[in-house]
Amino acid sequence: MDNDVALLHQKIDTLTTQVAFLAQQAEIQQRRQQEFDELKQDMIPIANHIIKLTIDELAEIDPEFEVEDLIYLLKRVLRNVPLILSMFDRFEALMGITDEVELLGKQVFSTTVEQLDEMERAGYFAFAREGWGIMERIVTEFSEEDVKALGDNVVTILTTVRNMTQPEIMNMANNAIGAIQEIPPETKTPSTLSLLRQLSNPKTRRGMARMINLLQVLDEQPEPQNKN
Repeated sequence: MDNDVALLHQKIDTLTTQVAFLAQQAEIQQRRQQEFDELKQDMIPIANHIIKLTIDELAEIDPEFEVEDLIYLLKRVLRNVPLILSMFDRFEALMGITDEVELLGKQVFSTTVEQLDEMERAGYFAFAREGWGIMERIVTEFSEEDVKALGDNVVTILTTVRNMTQPEIMNMANNAIGAIQEIPPETKTPSTLSLLRQLSNPKTRRGMARMINLLQVLDEQPEPQNKN
């Protein structure tokens, strides 16, 4: 018996709590509805005034403007709200990309300035200026015919340079320059007998053979033809 009474009291308490909650929710809903009604009453005159002003302003733009046009425009805007929101999302993403590009551009600019400063200290720009000066002198010293002749003979020139830069040719030229620098100043002209004695030296004979061979090659070259 006591258990049944306790259970009944528990159910009554639960029911009372639920009724109190429902009454509270109803009161909150009623208060919200009242606030909404008050807001609506306040906004209706303002909205009517805004619509009237809009119609008047648009009427000055186009005498054929009608209220239906504005309603149609509002419908189109409301119908495309998802598209408009998507456009705003893309615009925000684009602004984020713009910020990243700006930051990257600052980093690239800073790196470029540092590289240019290093090149300036290393002398690249000074070398380029001197090279440009050389090019200006070449342009002023050589005519168009000279450049054309250079183009016609560029293969021969490069072949000659390649042959002259062979290791054995460079060594021979270096040895010849060293020998000339090592010749002591003579106090008197060498006699014919002393020169004849040098002919017994194998090195002297090989050198003379090379000189004679060079003279023979020079004689085999065709003589330049005079241009009329």
